[in-house]
Amino acid sequence: MAEPKLDPTIPPGLHLISAFLSMEPTETLLSLSRECGGGMVTEGVQRFIWEHCISNEAGEKGFGPYLKNFLKKLISEVESRNGTVLDELYEQCGYYMSSLKDNALVKGSARVCKCISFLFPDACELPSCPNSSNLVVPLHCSLNMLEGDTGCSVWPSSLFLSEFVLSFPDIFSNKSCFEVGSGVGLVGICLSHVKASQVILSDGDLSALSNMKINLELNQLSAETDVLKRFGEDPNTQVKADMDNKSTVKCFHLPWESATESELQEHLPDIILGADIIYDPSCLPHLVRVLAILLKQKKAYSQTREESWKGQFQEAKHIVVNGAYEGKSFLARDLHGSECVTIQNGNDNGTDPRRVVELNGGSSVARLKKRPVAYIASAIRNIDTFNCFLKLAEAANLVITDITEALVPLNLLPYMQSYNRSSLRLFTVKCK
Repeated sequence: MAEPKLDPTIPPGLHLISAFLSMEPTETLLSLSRECGGGMVTEGVQRFIWEHCISNEAGEKGFGPYLKNFLKKLISEVESRNGTVLDELYEQCGYYMSSLKDNALVKGSARVCKCISFLFPDACELPSCPNSSNLVVPLHCSLNMLEGDTGCSVWPSSLFLSEFVLSFPDIFSNKSCFEVGSGVGLVGICLSHVKASQVILSDGDLSALSNMKINLELNQLSAETDVLKRFGEDPNTQVKADMDNKSTVKCFHLPWESATESELQEHLPDIILGADIIYDPSCLPHLVRVLAILLKQKKAYSQTREESWKGQFQEAKHIVVNGAYEGKSFLARDLHGSECVTIQNGNDNGTDPRRVVELNGGSSVARLKKRPVAYIASAIRNIDTFNCFLKLAEAANLVITDITEALVPLNLLPYMQSYNRSSLRLFTVKCK
């Protein structure tokens, strides 16, 4: 009986290719290879690996020492079970053995291009789900996660926060988003994909900032012009849409210890994000100060602006404004009587009356402009460090809430066996 042909567009073939492109550990690749062959690495699986991982464009651009290590262990796996190894795999492994030195694997400065594939479930109806159901994000990054290049590596918390953004796009769509400690820029790329109105990326390390800009360019996003072409769309066919709804990105150097209040208050984001930023006790006072400034921002509105906003509410379909406006307050309600916004004494109560949007079903309501909120994804490696963060946050009148179980993101990285989601937590941070 002929061996069934693997399909690269569906699991398990898709998972094996995705794991290869993201440079998962060799043991993960071998595990997925066995899954593809029903428990063993068959000749059909080897042929699949040769055609879709090694001999094509992905293999040509791959990191040689990684490919060498994978092929050595793949051949050993087949031979240990008295199987037949493809001649092409022997030859390619021999080429790497003769041309590459073992110490190339441990170079701290080694930079590679990984491709992180977010695989959406079948029949997914989320607006963040591409037509192909696969969102592939190429990232220029470091192989060394611990020695000096932490800001240029892909950390588990950034994967988790990216899954959260893609799983709950409505939270971030049309919102101004500010990330502290952006690293390789993966979260920012996902924010642009869900059409955040503005993406602001910051990092305290200049090498990380430079690397981040490379990754924006790899994903057809431009930091230099402050204009982001929406991910996955052809700009030639989206001219009018881009003019109507631009997403902007800003990348800037932001050491927490020297960040000034005036510098931070220039941005006034709706949402602050951070991945794996609770790690160094000496940095925590500066981090909490930065979060407090961003979260406690308050926009002052002039009476003239309020008058113009009142008019916008009156003109919006299905919006009525109740009560006389005398420079003190007014109340907007939808046709169902639900309160949309109250403006009082020249300041809002957390709601921006300029944001009026058309909702499904033809009704329009004011988009709630709540006070800013921060979403922090983190692995709690040291409980003392985390408790220090909690104490500093409480002293700064910030409220930390664990929402890990309340808002569970989709598992968009099912092929990443090295990615332990259970060790990660997601918190919101708000001002009291």
